[in-house]
Amino acid sequence: MTTVLLACGSQKSATPAIEDFTYSVDKFADIEILRYRVPDFESLSLKQKELIYYLNQAALEGRDILYDQNNKYNLAVRRTLESVYENYKGDRNSEQFGQLTTYLKRVWMGNGIHHHYSEDKFTPEFTKEFFAEAVKSLKAEELAAVLLPGETADDLIQQLTPVIFDPALYPKRTNQADGVDLILTSGNNYYGEGVTQPEVEAFYANMKDPNDSTPISYGLNSKLVKENGKLVEKTYKVGGLYTQAIERIVGWLEKAVTVAENDQQKEVIKSLISFYKTGDLNTYDEYSIKWVEDLNSQVDFVNGFTETYGDPLGMKASWESIVNFKNVEATKRTQTISANAQWFEDNSPIDPKFKKEKVKGVSAKVITAAILAGDCYPATPIGVNLPNANWIRAEHGSKSVTIENITEAYDQASLGNGFAEEFMWSDTERQRAKDFASITNNLHTDLHECLGHGSGKLLPGVDPDALKAYGSTIEEARADLFGLYYMADPKIVELGLLPDKEAYKAEYYQFIMNGLMTQLTRIQPGKNIEEAHMRNRQLIAAWVYEKGKADKVIEMKKRDGETFVVVNDYQKLRTLFGQLLAEIQRIRSTGDFEGGKKLVEAYAVKVDQTLHAEVLDRYKKLNLAPYRGFVNPVYSLVKDASGKITDVKISYDENYVDQHLRYSKEYSSLPTFN
Repeated sequence: MTTVLLACGSQKSATPAIEDFTYSVDKFADIEILRYRVPDFESLSLKQKELIYYLNQAALEGRDILYDQNNKYNLAVRRTLESVYENYKGDRNSEQFGQLTTYLKRVWMGNGIHHHYSEDKFTPEFTKEFFAEAVKSLKAEELAAVLLPGETADDLIQQLTPVIFDPALYPKRTNQADGVDLILTSGNNYYGEGVTQPEVEAFYANMKDPNDSTPISYGLNSKLVKENGKLVEKTYKVGGLYTQAIERIVGWLEKAVTVAENDQQKEVIKSLISFYKTGDLNTYDEYSIKWVEDLNSQVDFVNGFTETYGDPLGMKASWESIVNFKNVEATKRTQTISANAQWFEDNSPIDPKFKKEKVKGVSAKVITAAILAGDCYPATPIGVNLPNANWIRAEHGSKSVTIENITEAYDQASLGNGFAEEFMWSDTERQRAKDFASITNNLHTDLHECLGHGSGKLLPGVDPDALKAYGSTIEEARADLFGLYYMADPKIVELGLLPDKEAYKAEYYQFIMNGLMTQLTRIQPGKNIEEAHMRNRQLIAAWVYEKGKADKVIEMKKRDGETFVVVNDYQKLRTLFGQLLAEIQRIRSTGDFEGGKKLVEAYAVKVDQTLHAEVLDRYKKLNLAPYRGFVNPVYSLVKDASGKITDVKISYDENYVDQHLRYSKEYSSLPTFN
């Protein structure tokens, strides 16, 4: 805990204006690190600020959990490299030390030894010999955070050298390739040694009751291991796996209860504490229901085992947290959307039998992120829709948020970077993007999160996990298509969500250009697409391109030897979006695994290597990083001479390296191996 003692009382510093704020703070490998502002934090009440402070602390305490979930050696690698970085007495200006520093920065960005987006294992540029020499140069006490009792530096080097340097060991954090055992070939730590995909599928299939209309999220908060040849779940909870970190999370949540904004919010936090203490997934559902029904609190948060993208079977959840407060003015936009949710559902181009007869509890807001943590840091989503349980969505609704201060940071850092001039077909597309892209990007996120994920329904008896490895891609495509289809609807202009009937074209063009071309900057040469969101975008763009070829709805044109996307008929493109949405909703609603597999494998995975090489070459000339992450602001308590809290101060001064080194000292409670 950081505490500032001030006898004279509170001290405030205004949120810096955009023109006075430096967004870009570091660049390495394929990463640019940004800051984000937290506008209006100073305007919150002291009680709200104190609540954010405690929730912030609870968020940061979960950091090591995610590292360990991503790979069982991640904490050992990170702690060893941090010890070298802080204590190495050799030439710190050498090329080898610089390469090790870059590798460490990448480990922080990826929360482990795999890329945060492609999930490929990093290739170090420093040598095995330098690594060994650097580790051996450290004193025993400088490696105390890593070494197990009786171990030496030589033991550590022998253990970690293949983990860092052998490309065949843990090559993918989450493998999504067709035709292989996805559990055995994934490098994450959700499953124990020797556990196979058929064993996992059978284990959880035997637990499920097909007639249960309110199923728990089986496997969400556990590691599945073999003990004496028998599969056993190791539950994440107080007294169970990750107890050291979870106990500290609970401690800060208990402080948060004392400053909750209202009784409803207090019960939400208490329910989450109960879940952490018991690990009971029925309690998790009770917490989720209370959380989704709390619509009156200005301060809100996500904290826990939430999203399942890191598990190739889409069941086990990574640890994440976002602490936020409502952007009251911008929320008027999302409230308009949620107020008309039934109209959107009724007019969706899907089969009527897949529509919800009554849309319940769709709440949406625009938020200001106060802290990012776990699987939301350093890279973060720009929108969130929770909870994930289909039956809770159907009976109690969902919360959808757009994180506008994060999109602001992206927009401000992108001004004048040359991307539009290099990749957009003409001044028409560039001007449209300049005029409307910020508005349409946020609106697409709103529609995706607020309505897309909450739309449609599963037919009775359909297993929510029926699509298995293809489920995440299909679900993201469903939500994106819902947003794309409705952006061009006259209803959007009628509701005042877009300024005119042409504005939607900015989002259509950028989405197709990204899906067919520019997102390839995030793929290594020779690789296919693995990440679910990228697969979703290529699936949509490639499908509508192919289906619209006869009418030249979209063309790939050459100019001066370079390829450009040209959209010739935006209304026909909208019709194609609607047709694909209908098919994807059918796949989702009926649990059609083979249909989902066929669609994903045909359109979402393969990369045109010639086009890929061209895009990479053109992007390289711009000197842009294809990925971005963030540093968090720092919050500190302000106390008077008697120890009474008088304010919470926010600072934007901490840099990327110092932040991660501090986090590793203050929020690192887990053993190196769990």
